[in-house]
Amino acid sequence: MTEAVANVRHSLRWRATIIAILALAFALLLALDLRHKGLAWQFLWSQTGEEEAPGQIRGIVEAAGNLIRAPLSTEALSPIRHKAEVPYGINTFLEQEVEGPKIEAMLQMISEAGFRWLRQEFPWEDLEFDGRGQYSVSRDLNGDGEPDVPDTWLKYDRIVDLAEAYGLRLMVRLSNPPAWSRADPEAGDRAPPDDLQDYVNYAIAVAERYRGRISHYQIWNEPNIYPEWGNRPIDPAGYSELLCRTYAALKAVDPDIVIISGAIAPTIALDGARDLSDLVFLQALYDSGGGECFDVLSAQGYGLRSGPTDQRLRATSVNVARHSYYRDIMVRNGDAHKAIWLSEAAWNATLDAELPPEQISLYGNYGNVTQEQAARYMPMLYDRIQREWQWVGNVFYWFFTRKDPFEADQAFYYFRMAEPDYQPEKPTFTPLPVYHSVSNYINGQKLVLYRGMHQAETWQVQPGGNLVSDNSARFQQAVAFGSPLKFTAHGTAVDIRWRPSDEADSGWRVSHISLSGDLARTQEIAFGEAPLIVDEIAVYDRGRNRMLSWLALGLAGAALVLGTILLALRERLR
Repeated sequence: MTEAVANVRHSLRWRATIIAILALAFALLLALDLRHKGLAWQFLWSQTGEEEAPGQIRGIVEAAGNLIRAPLSTEALSPIRHKAEVPYGINTFLEQEVEGPKIEAMLQMISEAGFRWLRQEFPWEDLEFDGRGQYSVSRDLNGDGEPDVPDTWLKYDRIVDLAEAYGLRLMVRLSNPPAWSRADPEAGDRAPPDDLQDYVNYAIAVAERYRGRISHYQIWNEPNIYPEWGNRPIDPAGYSELLCRTYAALKAVDPDIVIISGAIAPTIALDGARDLSDLVFLQALYDSGGGECFDVLSAQGYGLRSGPTDQRLRATSVNVARHSYYRDIMVRNGDAHKAIWLSEAAWNATLDAELPPEQISLYGNYGNVTQEQAARYMPMLYDRIQREWQWVGNVFYWFFTRKDPFEADQAFYYFRMAEPDYQPEKPTFTPLPVYHSVSNYINGQKLVLYRGMHQAETWQVQPGGNLVSDNSARFQQAVAFGSPLKFTAHGTAVDIRWRPSDEADSGWRVSHISLSGDLARTQEIAFGEAPLIVDEIAVYDRGRNRMLSWLALGLAGAALVLGTILLALRERLR
């Protein structure tokens, strides 16, 4: 062996040893960081929504795929309708409750938690039970010779009355056809009626009875998955026809009614026999004209198998960011001005179930978290929506409670926010950790306008002014303020579109307010001399671009330093 060859081998061994030592040191430091939730853990969590190291490593590789795919078109600075109201809602099953005091106990807890909306079904099969146009249940189960329920409206009248008494608004879900609406008994319990006009007539009857009291109606539920469309192939065109006919009928009852589409269920299935991809279904809905027939798109917002920080965007997997794909489809179809409402959102706390997994039906189908995680995740989701997803309006938690605790053998039961104590003589409910965390967040949050376009009537502007009609405003209405406009914004700059209210025929003006020349900051703003009329407020955050520039510069500098070190080591080992 020549001396030169020996020197080369010696040099290679030293290099390999140094690299191995550096790699081992890096691995040990990373392991310690992940174990103690240090900076690396925090970064991986912020990108993947995963709390355990294996999931974080896999997730960061998947998240990196965002960089090589075409970005979604979300039009974050587009003006958006129907997202000005306080966006906190919850799903209830009040139609299944018999005792009035029990309903009141629920509504009191819901109201105290800060919720302002109920998503409540008015089931068609419950209201129009006996037959076409018959709002009664004529069967006699107790043998007294009288119909069980001579007037099915009374139950729903009570729900509407109590919701109003507790300051809660209703988004009414119109779904679940009665058996008489289909000739084929094998069609499936939730299949659409043979004659769509029967459904339209039911929707009209509900809207006319509660005209001026209920203004938001959801047409059907999850029409892209089984069994919500019955035992038949998924049919976007068929749902589009149902949606459009109902839209026209309810707008004729009251043009101020807001029509919400049936919630799209997240799924990657492509066969359409039982389920159809949410993305394929939505585009097909637009292709069949359904885009003209809803004011708000509804979707589900489940976290499933990762947390609320998950940044991964893949068409073949589902997480909390799935609605970003819907937004992209809406923008491409000319609906950038429409909001998305999340009809159901939560994490499934089956890990704290008293029953073993094998005794819980569909265990794991909705993901598995502890009650502590479910409680921690939901406020984080609310916060992320406010900061990042300007197109998302109302979010309805799934769900407050069920009528009794005897469904604990089914996975969906563990979405509940409160446990029914099942004491008929004293209706009470035990709040779970998620109730307290959500209540603390809603009642304690600071009202801030983040990046996006906000109408002046938005709930974050407090105290609000008076809503006035104005055909020259963005959405034909603006807000008159008798005192200076006051709000808090987080960003680098703000534009306010306004005009003096005491000047006849004055045009709109845009005032620019700089908040920061660098990274975004939070600032309280008092604007204008009263009286004034304000149309919209645009908040910009150009600090993100600067942050990316600094990050790129930092990476380049790190690469330069590392290269210099390696060159120095190479020279030393020669």
